[in-house]
Amino acid sequence: MKKRILKHLQEFGFITTKISYDEYGCTRLSEYIRQLREDGYIIVNKTVKGLNRFGEKVWYDEFWLMGRRVKEQENATSL
Repeated sequence: MKKRILKHLQEFGFITTKISYDEYGCTRLSEYIRQLREDGYIIVNKTVKGLNRFGEKVWYDEFWLMGRRVKEQENATSL
């Protein structure tokens, strides 16, 4: 599932919990975001205001892929 989330981020730039559930059946998006950050991906949260199905105001996060940090170990092997 982590690979699917990463591929979506690389293709579209962002993902939300609704997208992850609707497209991939993923109910643990925050855990995969945590794992990707641990793997060196730079992912930022953007809080967005919207409306739910009842027309009520709600807030939710979009997760945006900003890039990837080069790990020192990867950098050292390329020198």
